[in-house]
Amino acid sequence: QVHLVESGGGSVQAEGSLRLSCAASGDTDSTVYIAWFRQVPGKEREGVASVNWRTGTTIYADSVKGRFTISQDNPKNRMYLQLNSLKPEDTAMYYCAATVTWPMQALVQHEYKYWGQGTQVTVSS
Repeated sequence: QVHLVESGGGSVQAEGSLRLSCAASGDTDSTVYIAWFRQVPGKEREGVASVNWRTGTTIYADSVKGRFTISQDNPKNRMYLQLNSLKPEDTAMYYCAATVTWPMQALVQHEYKYWGQGTQVTVSS
């Protein structure tokens, strides 16, 4: 079992920045990938960024490349998502997710077994 808790969401104006944090506990030694997803009501959960917990290799959705940065602090079992140049369309609930099995596709929801409760990001124009 891996337990995840997100923090750092909030309300900002367009072009602003936020830093999301995900604290992991439990069987973190078995974790292979951690990712950030986001979801707006009525739409599917979208993969935003992922990181290979063992190697640090990152993957980003095209919609956030150059604006968001995922990072990890393995000794502290924490992962971060730096959100810069925010746009109103980035408004969503952001979720941290983890898997202990190697995913075929690192930004696909069904590849991840463990999920946090989410943190809301709201960007106003």
